[in-house]
Amino acid sequence: MARIGYARVSTHDQDLVVQNERLKEAGCEIIRSETGSGSTRKGRSELETIMDFLHAGDELVVVRLDRLGRSTRDVLNLAHELEEKGASLRVLEPEISTTGSMGKMVVTILGMVADMELQFIKDRQRAGIEAAKSLGIYTGRTKQIDNDEIHRRLSAGASKATIARDLKISRMSVYRALQDADKKKT
Repeated sequence: MARIGYARVSTHDQDLVVQNERLKEAGCEIIRSETGSGSTRKGRSELETIMDFLHAGDELVVVRLDRLGRSTRDVLNLAHELEEKGASLRVLEPEISTTGSMGKMVVTILGMVADMELQFIKDRQRAGIEAAKSLGIYTGRTKQIDNDEIHRRLSAGASKATIARDLKISRMSVYRALQDADKKKT
């Protein structure tokens, strides 16, 4: 039976050291860690590597369930995949394991709590942005598209799809630039 640890932080300015130390203390022979959002499983290559190599009797260990994911669906899917492989999940804070039926129920509930926390984070972020906008502090990200270049290319006979491809932007961005120009004329 292998004990494999998984650590995750959301941003590069956060530190994995504490999680990695806790996983070592828990007896993990292998520890995989990565930086990325827990709102979805997409793009989390270290977690996928672990899931590909887990075998019957192995144990996936995380410090807290929200390090595994913040989507109830993703957490439950991971727990189900582990169960199909004959592997188990162990969470260190609070100490739970999916080896028993009570542990499976607690993982489900904690997955729902992590999902709810993600929604709270998004709500607070949205409220902060709205407050900053009302004070004139937040103006969004800097525009990367040159509207004049789009108009020059369109006047030269290029199609909107060609302009988008050449400038490495979406066609919707081309249409928005043209709409902005139309609004300025009126």
